[in-house]
This record gives sequence, C-alpha cells and structure tokens, in this order.
Amino acid sequence: MDVDFGDARSILVGFGAGVVVLLALYAVVGLEEVLSALSRADPAIFAAVCVVSVGWLFAWGLALRTVLAVVAVKVSVWRAFLLLSGATFANNVTPFGQAGGEPFSALLVSRSTGTEYENGLAVVASVDTLNFVPSISFALLGVGYYATRFTVGDRMELAAAALLGLALAVPTVAYLGWRNRHRVSDLVVRVAVPAGRLVGRVVPALDPPGESQVRERIGGFFAALERVAGDHHQLALAMSFSALGWLLLSVSLWLSLGALGYWVPFAAALFIVPLGSVASVTPLPGGLGGVEAALVLLIVPITGVDAGTAAAAAVLHRGATYVLPILLGGSATAMLEADNVHKSASD
Repeated sequence: MDVDFGDARSILVGFGAGVVVLLALYAVVGLEEVLSALSRADPAIFAAVCVVSVGWLFAWGLALRTVLAVVAVKVSVWRAFLLLSGATFANNVTPFGQAGGEPFSALLVSRSTGTEYENGLAVVASVDTLNFVPSISFALLGVGYYATRFTVGDRMELAAAALLGLALAVPTVAYLGWRNRHRVSDLVVRVAVPAGRLVGRVVPALDPPGESQVRERIGGFFAALERVAGDHHQLALAMSFSALGWLLLSVSLWLSLGALGYWVPFAAALFIVPLGSVASVTPLPGGLGGVEAALVLLIVPITGVDAGTAAAAAVLHRGATYVLPILLGGSATAMLEADNVHKSASD
C-alpha cells in the first residue's frame, strides 16, 4: 500500500518525544513507586484487561461495519475487526490521534472494501463522530454520580467544567461546519488545488488533481455523510456498539486499578477514560505520554489512590489499549494489504 505516514524520521521523533514525556512523568511520580505497584499487579486480572481491550476493538468494529452497510458496503464481522484494528493502529502511530490517522484509515477502508476513498473517509469520520456521543454521556453520568455521593474538590470541578465545555464545543463546531459545508468545500478547493500543483512541480511523477476533480471528491464525501446521517436506525445501532466499546474501555481502567488492589467505584472510570482520551489529540503518536499524564492527574483526585498506583494503573490500561492495539493493528493492516495485493493480482 502506498501510504505516507509522513517522514519516518518524524514518526521516530514523535515516539521519542512521547518516551521523554513518560520518563518525565515517572520521574515526578517516582519510578520506584510505580515499579513497586506494578510488582503487586495480579496477572490474571491484567489478562482480563487485555481480553476486555480486544472486546472494545470488536465493539467498535461492529460500529464501523454498521456504518459501512449504510453506504452499501458489506463486510464480515472479522473483516470489520481487522479494519478497525488497522484504523486504531494508524491513530496510535500518527500525531494528533484520530485526526492524524483518519486519512490512512479511510485509504485502508477504501482499498479493502473497493469503495471510493471519499466514502471511506465519510465512514471513518462518521464513526469517530458517533464515538463522541457515548463518551460524553458516560462521563456526565460519572460526574453526576460523584456530585451526589462525594465532596467535589477543585480539580474535580475543573475537570467537570472542561467536560461540559467539550460537550458544547464539539457539537457546535460540527453543526456549524455542516451548515456551512459549501463554504468549507470552497475553502478546501482554494487550499488543496494550489498545494497539489506545488507538490506536482516538486515531484514531477505526481499528477495533481484539477479543481473539478477535487470538487467532485468533496461532493462525494458530503453525499456519503448525508446517506449515513439519514439512516437513523443504523445510526442508533452503530452508537450502541460505540457505547459498548466505551463501556469496555472504562472496564479496562477499572480492572487495571483492581489488579493493583484498588477497587474504586466504576463511575470513576466512566468519567476518567473519556476525559483522559482527549489528550490523544496532542502532537504525539496516539497521545503517548500525554494520555498517561492525564490519567494520573484524574485518577489521583477522583479515586484518592496515590500517584504511584495511579501511574501503574495507567501503565496497565495503556498497555492493553495502546500497545496491544498497535501489535494487533499492525498485523491486521498487513493481512488486509496482503489480501488486497492478492485480489489485484487475480484481477
């Protein structure tokens, strides 16, 4: 697959920066305390954390499969799992999380299903948008539980305010973008066409698309989005799978703390996981370092565990939901591309 993740050196620099952030975090928390907490981790419970993580990928894979069906693309449950794993792999190795991984994910979906690239991009964007709704809903549920059962501290109030701001800002931006999609289309054309010509001059072998081609692609993208948005039944089904995925992610963090001997209220995980995932939009591969730091900053005041235990729980949780998906997703991408090459050779 002719995919450009950006310069390989940039990716290595990104991972290097993430490792530096992690080392700085553990230096502040205390590496000995983190290692001591990890040494007490229950292997059986951590194995359950890994199983739950795979379940999360399957749940979101079903959401992807449901949205693909709306644009008349039918895939098996197994292939949907491979596609979602590949998309997660892209998100975890590119900067800015899903924003950085979406172009690759759309290309993978397009090549593996035979649909147009703009359809693949619309499907991936739709799934990412659907995933936002249950994450905020679960987080608000967790906030409500804590507000009625416990004394809310300053950090909790700040986190709750950030959550409410996010819950208002993202739908507002999405709504305004959709209402003004023709202006957005014109803006993309004004930027993309000259940029393509510039690249074409630098790379003579590359034939940049003309203005009409760019407009046609953008029109296809918005048309696919309209098809997805118009099927309310399938959207509800996809959102249910998305909600199941977020629930399993919260179970992962809850079990990670339980593996260290701290069985905190499950509502805490419902609140912490969505907020912590916001840090994945940092310019680090999959939010490496940033998400771990956010988790520690949230776990300590919300659950009352010490920083060393919180950092150790973040290691277990991210091991299952970051490192494991990279391994699975890399393998899934290789399998899908091998199948694509085989089909191309057969044709």
